[in-house]
Amino acid sequence: MKNRYLVAASAAILLAACSEAPAPDTEETPAEPVTSSNPLLEEWDTPFGVPPFDRIASEDYLPAFRASMEMHDAEIDAIITNTEAPTFENTIEALELSGSELGRVARVFFAVDGANSDDVTKETRKLIAPELSAHNDNIVLNKDLFERVLAVYEQHENLDLSPEQLHLLNETHKQFVRSGASLEDAAQERLREINAELAELATQFSENLLNDTNEFELLVTDRADFGDLPESLVALAAEEAQRRGHDCDECWVFTLQRPSINPFLQYSPNRELRKQIFDGYAMRGDNDNDNDNKAIISRMASLRAESAALMGYDSHAAFILSDNMAENPDNVYGLLDQVWTPALARSKEERADMQAMMKADGIDDRLRGWDWRYYTEKVRKAKFDLDDDALRPYFEVNAVRDGVFGLATALWGLQFEELPDVPRWHPDQQVFEVKEADGSHLAILYLDYFARESKRGGAWMNALRAQSNVGEFVTPIVTNNFNFPAPTEGSPSLLSLTNAETFFHEFGHALHGMFSNVRYESLSGTSTPRDFVEFPSQVMENWMREPEVLRMFANHYETGEPIPQEVIDKINASATFNQGFTTVEYMAAAYLDMAYHVLDTTEEVEPRGFEDNAMADIGLIEEIIPRYRSGYFAHIFSNPVGYSSGYYSYIWSEILDADAFMAFQETDVLDQETAARYREEILSRGGTRPGMELYRNFRGRDPEIGPLLEKRGLN
Repeated sequence: MKNRYLVAASAAILLAACSEAPAPDTEETPAEPVTSSNPLLEEWDTPFGVPPFDRIASEDYLPAFRASMEMHDAEIDAIITNTEAPTFENTIEALELSGSELGRVARVFFAVDGANSDDVTKETRKLIAPELSAHNDNIVLNKDLFERVLAVYEQHENLDLSPEQLHLLNETHKQFVRSGASLEDAAQERLREINAELAELATQFSENLLNDTNEFELLVTDRADFGDLPESLVALAAEEAQRRGHDCDECWVFTLQRPSINPFLQYSPNRELRKQIFDGYAMRGDNDNDNDNKAIISRMASLRAESAALMGYDSHAAFILSDNMAENPDNVYGLLDQVWTPALARSKEERADMQAMMKADGIDDRLRGWDWRYYTEKVRKAKFDLDDDALRPYFEVNAVRDGVFGLATALWGLQFEELPDVPRWHPDQQVFEVKEADGSHLAILYLDYFARESKRGGAWMNALRAQSNVGEFVTPIVTNNFNFPAPTEGSPSLLSLTNAETFFHEFGHALHGMFSNVRYESLSGTSTPRDFVEFPSQVMENWMREPEVLRMFANHYETGEPIPQEVIDKINASATFNQGFTTVEYMAAAYLDMAYHVLDTTEEVEPRGFEDNAMADIGLIEEIIPRYRSGYFAHIFSNPVGYSSGYYSYIWSEILDADAFMAFQETDVLDQETAARYREEILSRGGTRPGMELYRNFRGRDPEIGPLLEKRGLN
């Protein structure tokens, strides 16, 4: 049932960790397109059926949404009014196949709005979010429709269904129940109101965050404040200053986009400037201005608690987790607590190392949050003789792409052919046909590399078309989206080691979508529980540091010289360096997510104080803030549901990925037989079976936490 993903897509977390220009003040409906036809609703006579981005205008989306919702309504009505007795084919499968036009429009819109938005798409997003929410509710809360679903479900033991068909039946029934189909009329009506309000609040949260991010700038007028900042990033800062209208010969602007702020914090010796940009980042959505998100956060937490109570659950977390691998909040806390204690201890050791170096620099003050990355880099150089900046020339963006592709070729024989003339939403995109080893078509892959104001932050994957196989085999079209530093006139885009790992991570999501081989779209690719979906992406990260893989692509962009073995050795020797900080800042956000969503009361909280208390409860040290503070925690607040009660899934999935990668290490990291089994048992199955069942089929046993602790150096 394609409506399953529409509302979730509407706030576009879409597998990320996530600037745009301010939205217009008007609430008016965007103008109708000037053309007589709407390309979104026509047959796409394009190579491989890709969206005709060259013909789609921003004004086309809203009328396409509304027209396709009407089509979907008619399809649903045909199911309800069918005079034949309910069957799997005329009810469950008919539901699954309904809404194809709406799904197509939604996939394209939310991909473009996330990566290349404009005032019209942002206004469309605001208008369509509550309409999609209501449309979804009209389906899953339709009593006549639910009666047909229930009639099929109650006879499932007597039906001759394949395992995938049975899974679809169970999932469809479960979705209706979890959406409130069995509630009394008054409760259903209240649930509709809650869903509509959550959709509006989530959209406003995103808009506020993007506005607050874009409005900040740090103007630098002294080159001495750069320290060892790479010249390519200095050039980007100069271009940003010009773009923002600063009329000065030598000035530079740094922003809150990660390609700008992180290197500045890492290299600038000017402590006061580091504090300014650090505070700017940390206070997004919490500045008591027009972009403040505190009231939205408080209201969303309250509404989620109320919704869970209507459904008979103690908390929103209990409701969400009942459908995940973790099953309940106690299991989540049990995992987090196992990792938190050694991680916090390690972060305190790291703090001591940096405090000592800070003292050696003659600074008579304790270490602060804005000092951490700066002194981390200094300690890294001292301990491992490893300079992050010195690594960048080996990680030019196209070289990293070739490394990712080369790995896929080595493991599965995949071939990649660039398609320079295929429509795309931005000129910077690259598009590739992905072929099997025998040359047959597998998928289309879009790569969108660089940060820009029209793109939200972070990195993520979209499916412009999901794989399915009802009547005909539909091949996937997937996108990987990044926020890497753009090339300048004097330098290509050079990635940090972390950037390179992000490329491998997102390509893991892409493989999950491209290798899908199931019957039903709603079960294909990345349509899995939240605490399983990050597993395939995180597995891919493991290959990035392997010497065999680095030697495939890590050549100096100017000299062509391969990365020296001694540098590879240093990279791997430092693999667990700063893992206390990395683990603690992530886990603090996971605990914060849970704190908001184990609330068993609808009483609204004050987010700033609530966050402080939640962090005090776990003993978070003052020098580290959560990776996502409340005001900019887009994972959990920019979507009616999103990753709420699910941010733990990254560490949950890392247990799986660390254990799974051992299967390759036990043979050969490029072993094709193991890779084929991984593809068959995990990547091709989508959400057709429970995640743990898929894992056991691949690994032959349950995962163990030991490899995770070893990988992070916390054992």
